[in-house]
Amino acid sequence: MILDYFLLGSAILILLSIVFAKVFDNLGLPTLILFIALGMLAGSEGIGGIHFDEALVAQNIAIIALVFILFSGGLSTSLQDVRPIRFQALSLASFGVIISALVFGVIASYILKIDMIYGLLLGSIISSTDAAAVFNVLRSKNVSLKDNLKPLLEFESGSNDPMAIFLTISIIETISNPFSDWLSFLKLIVFQFGFGFLIGLSMGRIVVLIMNKIKLENEGVYPVLLVGLACMIYAATNLIGGSGFLAVYLTGIAVGNRDFVQKKSLLRFFDGLAWLGQISMFLTLGLLVSPSEIVPIIGIGLVLSVVLMFIARPVAVFISLIFTKVSFKEKVFISWVGLRGAVPIILATFPLLAEVQYARLIFSIVFFIVFTSALLQGWSLTYVAKWLKLDAPFIKKIRSPIEFESMQGDDNDLYDFYISDNSSAAGKSVVELGLPKDSLIVLINRNEQYVVPKGATTIEAGDILLILANKKILSDIKTIIS
Repeated sequence: MILDYFLLGSAILILLSIVFAKVFDNLGLPTLILFIALGMLAGSEGIGGIHFDEALVAQNIAIIALVFILFSGGLSTSLQDVRPIRFQALSLASFGVIISALVFGVIASYILKIDMIYGLLLGSIISSTDAAAVFNVLRSKNVSLKDNLKPLLEFESGSNDPMAIFLTISIIETISNPFSDWLSFLKLIVFQFGFGFLIGLSMGRIVVLIMNKIKLENEGVYPVLLVGLACMIYAATNLIGGSGFLAVYLTGIAVGNRDFVQKKSLLRFFDGLAWLGQISMFLTLGLLVSPSEIVPIIGIGLVLSVVLMFIARPVAVFISLIFTKVSFKEKVFISWVGLRGAVPIILATFPLLAEVQYARLIFSIVFFIVFTSALLQGWSLTYVAKWLKLDAPFIKKIRSPIEFESMQGDDNDLYDFYISDNSSAAGKSVVELGLPKDSLIVLINRNEQYVVPKGATTIEAGDILLILANKKILSDIKTIIS
């Protein structure tokens, strides 16, 4: 009976989240606001009346969800896009996080009138960003970003969690044990990043090898296999002292940039799993929050939100990118894009479980800052991008009516190519393109309508060509239609 009520309530919340997510997309707001709000409404002080104060349960649910979100994000990250900006992103993910935590922590300790160590704890918890929310907003407004801004922000958000986790754990240990050996902190950071990088990058090849060599008869088992491997990598890395989040994200990148069986279907599966993870995570964290504890800190929360948005984040961005070629306008935009999301709220449960002084106050402030950051910055992102002239035409995700899954050892696959306004292919007929022998235009997507190509069919700007080709000649095709 209890299980039935639990399943019914969970299903209703998930379905409501999906239905209302469409409304939020049209408004240009991050969906995490919706999921958190629904969780609060279902809580003990909302209309749902569900009493939930298990910080450990909420933390565990959020961590499991985040594993799949990060792995899915890694799978869809292109190494070709990441390579040019990897040093800038890593600088933001390391020095940027430290500087942001220091600046915000010092100011917060004076505003809240608490000891510096607790201010730094708050700064560490709130220091990591969530760029996934940014692109959710940009997609809803059909806006993209110029140059390498998108991969820079994505890679920063995927790789800055270990530093925030390290700082948070270190400060909690310092509070709990004032005589801790600083050498142990140095070992902690070396292990966190070192094992995270080594396991993440090395396991990518091993996972692909397993996927391609195991040859399962039932195709439905492949998603289960990959889920098991992702969980194993996260847990094993944590157990030896590394960052499981970093390892699983880097494994996702390494796997996603290689060919393996059932790749397209697995990418869709993990995309759906990541959405389920987001909904479950934020609904649970919303249940954990008591609105009565948020209301008294609204004033101070707004002040601290302003400090984070206009002081701590910009200072961190400009200092950590000082020796890079990132332009002034891009630094301004990166500063404004520092949306906070799941990780700060998860980290805010650590002081609760450790029974640190001011833990409940810290949790409430972090929750409020995440909410206001997503609301204020998320709503204005498209306008800031246009104001700084960093926006670019948005290319919608291509929906192909043809499902093609290349077999192991087969170099042929179905690729899509977007014909831009300045493409040399625009205005030419199919026969005039002079495509290589091992390629064939299977279908043309023109204004959401499908055209069966013939030799005399004229290619137009805005077309999306579905080309069956050998991967060895992809560069030749790109040269022809560039």
